[in-house]
Amino acid sequence: MANRDEKWEDNVPGPFYVDKECILCSLCVDVAPSVFKESEDGDHDVVYHQPENEDERQAALDAMEQCPVNAIGDDGEG
Repeated sequence: MANRDEKWEDNVPGPFYVDKECILCSLCVDVAPSVFKESEDGDHDVVYHQPENEDERQAALDAMEQCPVNAIGDDGEG
């Protein structure tokens, strides 16, 4: 489970985030490219756009479920 106290600072504000357990596998980018991208530093992935509709939200949830190191969190309604 992702740790909100270990969020990368370059996530955009909002319920979804990537924490410092990220290993830059970029699975989240493949699953939800409208939400996740590689960081400017190139050493982790980040949320660059919070979901704005149900399709984007579902893609972000799918990425969260598939993350091999559980580095994606959702502080929203779930």
